[in-house]
Amino acid sequence: MPSTHAPFSRKGAFIAELLIIIGFALVPLFVTFPYRVNIFLSWEGAYRLSQGQVPYKDFGLPLGYGFWLMPALFFKIFGPQLISLVKAQVFMNILAGLSFRSILKSLNVQAAIRVLSVLLFVLSYSFFNFWPWYNQTVIVYELIGLAFLFRYLMGPQGKLRFLFLFLAAFFTFLSFFTKQDGGGLALLLSLTLLAYNTLQGKKWLDFVAYLAFYGLVAAVIIVPLLPYGFGYWFNHGQAPHNSRLSVYDILSEIMGFSQWIKLYFLLVILCLVPAFRQWRSFWNDRPAMLFALLTLGILVEAAIFQVTSYTPPDNNIFFHSFAFAFIASRLQEQLKLDLGRWPSFGAAALLVLLWWSGSFWKYLDRIVARIIPPERAVSGKGSTTDSSSYAIYNPQISATGENVVSRNNFMINTDTTDVPTDQWIFSDLWAFHKIYMPPSTVHGMTRLQQLPVVKEKKEALKLLNMTELTPLAQALPYKLETGSDYPLWYHLGVGMFNRQLYAFAQKIQNHHYDVVLYEYAPGNNNFFPFALRHELQKHYRKVDEFLAPRRPTNATIEVYVKE
Repeated sequence: MPSTHAPFSRKGAFIAELLIIIGFALVPLFVTFPYRVNIFLSWEGAYRLSQGQVPYKDFGLPLGYGFWLMPALFFKIFGPQLISLVKAQVFMNILAGLSFRSILKSLNVQAAIRVLSVLLFVLSYSFFNFWPWYNQTVIVYELIGLAFLFRYLMGPQGKLRFLFLFLAAFFTFLSFFTKQDGGGLALLLSLTLLAYNTLQGKKWLDFVAYLAFYGLVAAVIIVPLLPYGFGYWFNHGQAPHNSRLSVYDILSEIMGFSQWIKLYFLLVILCLVPAFRQWRSFWNDRPAMLFALLTLGILVEAAIFQVTSYTPPDNNIFFHSFAFAFIASRLQEQLKLDLGRWPSFGAAALLVLLWWSGSFWKYLDRIVARIIPPERAVSGKGSTTDSSSYAIYNPQISATGENVVSRNNFMINTDTTDVPTDQWIFSDLWAFHKIYMPPSTVHGMTRLQQLPVVKEKKEALKLLNMTELTPLAQALPYKLETGSDYPLWYHLGVGMFNRQLYAFAQKIQNHHYDVVLYEYAPGNNNFFPFALRHELQKHYRKVDEFLAPRRPTNATIEVYVKE
């Protein structure tokens, strides 16, 4: 029986969940941002789509185009600014939170645990995802697909429920058409849940109908793309692509690391021990069985996804909230815990906030630093007293003149090119509104605009932009190249292959471009092909160089013009 002192009615829980999901999601709209590493790819794909270009016909990419659909829509609404990408991600974060909530509601998770799980989901996964990235979008579409699938499995019976099954298949395919690995795992998880539902209820139509809907959606989207080299670009794991699905890498990552995943797996199994003793009863308890399969499936997916999609390194942390919701639900039942009272719920909420305080501490840190100032070291340079005559050799000394070695300076930073973000500045260019960058980058873009060839040719300018500053296409502007063999981005072996490399080399040798912008990132493996820099040095003249908008500042942008 529910507690008479329950903190949430049905309506109250819904309002609390909405406030958490929407409130945290809206925070990025009120701040400014440093230029995000790799965000250039999000911008250019969205820009091309918003300009009416057709994927695989006008540009090639080794993924589906699902990731760029929402950013392109927001470019249409708000214009092709970098900050429009943040607005698109705000919407995606809201969809992710609502989908996660819907899944738990379909599984009859108790209201207090559901609110805590939603809070954890937001803090651990969506709150710090300010920028859209395909390794996160693939999971968002999966969550939407799962929400519709559980609505089909656990919702009211009737013909309308097949609409939910179709939408589940549609978004699961969209997940696959965003990233093959995450989307493929989403499909396998969905099929596992449907397989249990089919075996338990002996309803074969559900499984067959889902596969039919999925195949129909795939055919409608893919068949029109076949004449444009779709099989060449979307061909993950086969030449010219390299497969990231390595059994050894997955085993090595799980056994050597993955502490959270293994801990959750252990706790889930321990929570299921009582159910194993009454296996037949547990098998026929559809909400409990589906919840267990979902949680274990999410953990398996996270273990594989962290290897196949290894950048950024926290792509797979969507599993925390699923595991927490399941474990908390089982423990509440087995240990007779009562989270339906304000004191216990409030304590649990504070513990969740403490657990994931890193998500919001960076905002509170500035306030706390004023109340409890950190210990400051005094620069030794410029001291003339006898007791500190050697201070010039000691960059940090205490007020007593002694050397300071602390957790903040025990390693000496020898990077003389680093520009701290508090020294970054804003550009006057509209496409870069609310985005700050190293001064060298901003001034370099200004000099680029003043180049005689740029000012004279304007939109007739033939410019190859192999840098992270893709919004220059709107700012200068220049016309983007198109073609079924033209890559969306230039990472050799990932976004383009040898066939495209030879084509670009030929164009450079023939002086096809008026201006070439090349980003030299020596620490990244052919992030922009090194061979093309060699060709540029032979056939073009370098007229400028400035820092790329990344930190650490380990890359430079070189400006080449025709001889």
